Amino acid sequence: MSVDASSINGSNTNVQIRVGAVFEEEMKVGPKGQVVIPQPLRKTLGIHPGSKIVFKLEGGKLVLEKSTFDAVAVFEAIARKGPSIKKIDPHAYEEELASRSR
Repeated sequence: MSVDASSINGSNTNVQIRVGAVFEEEMKVGPKGQVVIPQPLRKTLGIHPGSKIVFKLEGGKLVLEKSTFDAVAVFEAIARKGPSIKKIDPHAYEEELASRSR
């Protein structure tokens, strides 16, 4: 499968993605040691701003893996599904504790 990156991120770069093959793209390291993860890889792995990734050194190769547990994503999902904090009475906790101690 071949993907034209210009349709993905507006660049003129051709990105080759083959099913069952290794994705390879050369990127430049910035002055602070930062490297941009190519958009097709971010999309495939579900990496978004705030996602945690793990760096490993294996046999002279740097390996990046998406963290298996993303606590931020879990809490964001809970917050979206649950009741709004604004709707909770700020004194309900103290009232509940007082009723339990009786």
